[in-house]
Amino acid sequence: MPSLCRDCLTLTESTPPRCPVCRSPRMVAHAELTQLSIAHMDCDAFYASVEKRDNPAIRDQPVIVGGGTRGVVSTCCYIARIHGVRSAMPMFQALKLCPQAVVVKPRFAAYTEASRAIRAMMKDLTPAIEPLSLDEAFLDLTGTARLHGASPAVLLARLTKRMEDELGLTGSIGLSHNKFLAKIASDLDKPRGFSVIGKAETEAFLKPKPVRIIWGVGQATQTALEAAGIRIIADLLRWDRADLGARFGSMGDRLWHLARGLDTRRITRDEKLKSISKETTFGEDTSDPDLLDGHIWRLSEQVADRAKAKGLAGRTVTLKLKRGDFQLVSRRHALTDPTQLTDRIYRAAKDLYDHAGTKGPFRLIGVGISDLAPEAQADLSEDLLDPEARRRAAAERATDAIRAKFGTDAIIKGRALR
Repeated sequence: MPSLCRDCLTLTESTPPRCPVCRSPRMVAHAELTQLSIAHMDCDAFYASVEKRDNPAIRDQPVIVGGGTRGVVSTCCYIARIHGVRSAMPMFQALKLCPQAVVVKPRFAAYTEASRAIRAMMKDLTPAIEPLSLDEAFLDLTGTARLHGASPAVLLARLTKRMEDELGLTGSIGLSHNKFLAKIASDLDKPRGFSVIGKAETEAFLKPKPVRIIWGVGQATQTALEAAGIRIIADLLRWDRADLGARFGSMGDRLWHLARGLDTRRITRDEKLKSISKETTFGEDTSDPDLLDGHIWRLSEQVADRAKAKGLAGRTVTLKLKRGDFQLVSRRHALTDPTQLTDRIYRAAKDLYDHAGTKGPFRLIGVGISDLAPEAQADLSEDLLDPEARRRAAAERATDAIRAKFGTDAIIKGRALR
């Protein structure tokens, strides 16, 4: 069975407990190790790791990256996670669990710089890179062995070693035969992990796993599946494809395929962005108009922030609603000109909600923009029916400048606290 040392990159055909060359215990062994080429690389506690690298004084302390007491945890180091702190947790709750934590405001410029350096290292291995965020990406290394004189597994171990040696950052690798399984694998042995899921073991690996291991299955979907007697993937395998589709719609068909480890999605690189959207799934279905209004604002703000970061604007605003019975409601509105302003996106999305023709209860809500254009074309025309629009736009631009200088929680809209 092939075995790889992740420290000195020695590849052997035996499975010793330690590397025969450097004596490192960091060995990965698998029958298909040299045959697989689809990978997912996920940095370990990325924001917190950058902060610890740049400030050695906090290296051995629990670190939380996030906003003030009204904010949420962006990420935290593994020491803080031992105390129960998790991403997206309200900051006041995180500090109750870990009062000794060092709280650091996000420095997105530093994270972006580190991400670009990691991406450059990836490009040295393959052009087939599909970023998911600043700190994770899929890589397709099919056909790269002849070019580099090494198997994809060796190249991936070389990548994480370079990250540690040159950038002081660590990452975990998942290697498999498709994207679904590669992403699962990268979570199996964090931090500094390297996990492999081969073709021969796919069915046996998946059968006992809880359905929440499937990418996209949140708490609400898990609850619906459990109501149908589906708790682990073996339960899904007992359902016919047609019955799953009838019960859960397009999600049912997706579940049928992924339960069998079937994923034909290609790793797409340099794909032109067609839309920007954000959505959230509720732990419990809700019809509360104030709560939904707050979510529409926050989602609109996240969409606008991403559009501004990418220098884009959207002409069409979309509202997505999924009812408690899984019925999907989607509404679209075309603006007179493209926008990247939270205020305009929110007002269009709120109007779509008010006229959606259904009041829930809802399990999911999403906001997006499409028909994208360069930001130079954004928000050029005046709304004669809304003379206050120009004032609100100027206020938003001023708010953006303050948040860029003092952090995202420097100014918070009251609506966002609902």
